[in-house]
Amino acid sequence: MALGVDVGSTTCKAVAVDGEGRVVARRVEPTDPRIEPQVERVLRELREEAGAEGAPVGATGYGRKRVPAARALTEITCHARGAFAALGRAGVLVDMGGQDTKVIRIGPAGEVVDFAMNDKCAAGTGRFLEVILGRLRVPFEEVAGQVARAGRPVPVSSTCTVFAESEVISLVAGGEPLEGILKGLHQALASRVAALARGSAGEVFMSGGVALNPAMVAALGEALGRPVQVVPEPQLVGALGAALSVL
Repeated sequence: MALGVDVGSTTCKAVAVDGEGRVVARRVEPTDPRIEPQVERVLRELREEAGAEGAPVGATGYGRKRVPAARALTEITCHARGAFAALGRAGVLVDMGGQDTKVIRIGPAGEVVDFAMNDKCAAGTGRFLEVILGRLRVPFEEVAGQVARAGRPVPVSSTCTVFAESEVISLVAGGEPLEGILKGLHQALASRVAALARGSAGEVFMSGGVALNPAMVAALGEALGRPVQVVPEPQLVGALGAALSVL
């Protein structure tokens, strides 16, 4: 057996896999600023649930070096391996997390062929939506329905999360419909991410917490001009890849 941990800026994900690489236990919870005690508890719970005492641990994500007694692994490698294990074929993986967005071209053997990242600004990540949805007081579970009801998108031109927040407030004050603003936000984010993926041929897969938002999946597919398939249990892809790397 093996354990994998993906310590992201927003959530901490962990899995236990058996000898066949199947996930037998899992955890997803908000990342605590005190990473070490959180990870120690999560791993202890997984070991007890899966009977994985003494199993090796692989760690990825921005907090990977703060996971005790774990092998630190790069996010690119882990996400490619996890997605390939889940889907069994080559393609282009778009992983949208809270801190960065990764576009990884996966080869026929599950290897990383090429990759691009947006890690300099929150405007191309899940944090962009998180900040503005919080400001608009729109619950996450209502987003997809409101976007689907939008008659037209209201363009959001700011490429900075802080400025976009101010722009959205002005649009609301000016009487623009909330549904249209939400649709415009999704299109703006999708266009930034699509710019990283253009030129990469093949099926497009999506992982990360943002993949749980159907409106974002649809917007990305529209921006790319091809369908986007969500990887099963999209939040666990990196942790799965980390576990498989030390199995």
